[in-house]
Amino acid sequence: KLRPASFCKDSCYLPPLRYPAVCPIKSSTVAEEYQYIIHGGKNPNNELSDKLYILNIASKVNKKFTFRCIEKELVGEIPEARYGHTVNVVHSQGKKMIVIIGGRSYMAPGQRTTENWNRVVDCMPLIFLVDPEFGCCTSYVVSELQNGFSFHVSLTRNDTIYIIGGHSIETNTRPPNLCKIKIDLPIGSPAVNCCVLSGGISVSSAILTQVKENEFVIVGGYHSDNQKRLVCNTINLDDNKIEIVEREAP
Repeated sequence: KLRPASFCKDSCYLPPLRYPAVCPIKSSTVAEEYQYIIHGGKNPNNELSDKLYILNIASKVNKKFTFRCIEKELVGEIPEARYGHTVNVVHSQGKKMIVIIGGRSYMAPGQRTTENWNRVVDCMPLIFLVDPEFGCCTSYVVSELQNGFSFHVSLTRNDTIYIIGGHSIETNTRPPNLCKIKIDLPIGSPAVNCCVLSGGISVSSAILTQVKENEFVIVGGYHSDNQKRLVCNTINLDDNKIEIVEREAP
């Protein structure tokens, strides 16, 4: 049942966005419960956003929710405006970091002509780490990610992110990607490591949801531009091992 919701007076404006990256911030404190990160996306004018918002529930009275939205100011190597990407939060050694991967953007202004003015390209295959407290951004290059991709799915467990599927606009393919990205957060500079695993699946624009502590489900998406994906998959995580198996579709 849908109920009306409003934003508190000290909330910033949250524009209507298509294809932004969204993820929850898991926290052990009740005060920080129900926090979500929203990054990027397309606005109604087809302009791309490079903004990062933090959304939380300011109050709940008689089942009526009041939200607070804060725009986080970013500094450093800021990710370019994009859509079709993913954002995750990793936890390592008592610290947490926002991770932005993949997506699409418009061609650089210097490369645009009248014919390709609205052409989009896959973003560079960089991994961006964003400090959730200070908004400091740092980009990392990993040799395992050679090509850009978008509309993939991702899941996180502690300090590890798994990237599954995705679409390459350059080759118009959906390779069966399965990448494991481990992020250590010691005192000093973070360490980012990536390895390519076997057993991936070809999928884009799917929905991924967590059903148990170590079990996720992938529903929907596309095999190709004109072929919807009618199978579902269960993802099992166990001791940093990942297994993707087909399951009965609803």
